[in-house]
Amino acid sequence: MHYTKLGKTDISVSRICLGTMTFGQQNTEAEGFEQMDRALELGVNFFDTAEMYSVPSRPETQGSTEKIIGNWFATRGNRDKVVLATKITGPGDNFKHVRGGDLSFGEKQITEAVELSLKRLRTDYIDLYQIHWPDRSTNFFGKLGYTHNHDAGTDGTSFPEMLGALAKMVEAGKIRTIGCSNETPWGLMKMLEIAEAVGLPRMASIQNPYHLLNRTFEIGLAEIAVREQSGLLAYSPLAMGTLSGKYLGGAKPAGARLTLYPQFSRYSTDRAVAAIQQYVDLARENGLDPAQMALAYINARAFITSNIIGATTVQQLESNIASDDLTLSEEILQKIEAIHMTDPNPAP
Repeated sequence: MHYTKLGKTDISVSRICLGTMTFGQQNTEAEGFEQMDRALELGVNFFDTAEMYSVPSRPETQGSTEKIIGNWFATRGNRDKVVLATKITGPGDNFKHVRGGDLSFGEKQITEAVELSLKRLRTDYIDLYQIHWPDRSTNFFGKLGYTHNHDAGTDGTSFPEMLGALAKMVEAGKIRTIGCSNETPWGLMKMLEIAEAVGLPRMASIQNPYHLLNRTFEIGLAEIAVREQSGLLAYSPLAMGTLSGKYLGGAKPAGARLTLYPQFSRYSTDRAVAAIQQYVDLARENGLDPAQMALAYINARAFITSNIIGATTVQQLESNIASDDLTLSEEILQKIEAIHMTDPNPAP
């Protein structure tokens, strides 16, 4: 397993990160324990979760993933073996069940969210605490174009206020470092600028979607990630499993994520399916597992800090982790680029 530093900190994280959002809904606690045990055995020391998990987020299961991780820590006694990341939920009509719907990023909200996560996780510190998505009006979750809203009420919590609240959690020893997620180039750069100017914690990482169907991170954020040492934690690297090829031809494997939750339709458009077919064909023609090829491509990007995999079985988990050992040939990389250029970013 390869390891790298998280931003400018001295925290070393594995290039593969275990995503846990299925724990508590699609995966039982026992299955979550099994995945965490095996991931740790294979060198994965970085786990990612969020207060709103499991997904889909529902009042009945909100916080269940953190509880499962906390129970695992308590059972195994190995909190010190894991770099643990979690997130504070942003505003949205579908998330009013989280902390009563008070979902801005002021000191009150951040303090409450951190304390509740610590309790569920059964730990006294969080290694990486992330803003799950902006509380201002901007473009994320598949929206590419920015349209400015002149209503001052859509600006959200000011960055100095938010960073100041996070700084108090750092000073209290409750979090070690901070990161953002689903953020824009302007947002990341502005937060880094303010942090440097007034001595507040800086964003050590940015967790955004990045995969063969969506390489929009490369357009404005990749340079920032490298130059500012605020690397990408790539989420949904297999585009909800579609890049494995298992849904091609209209297949609906029993128990698979998009079989259970067809409302997640971003990767089912004609453009997306056509691109998936090309990538899967390329992998199979060259004796590669399609999922491992897709993950290996991400692992080698210069702006990547870690690649967040998700799995519902230990077999999937082991195969995904093995992508860390795969180096794609220059010929394969050129063919991936050729597919990308025929229809860039078909599923942002």
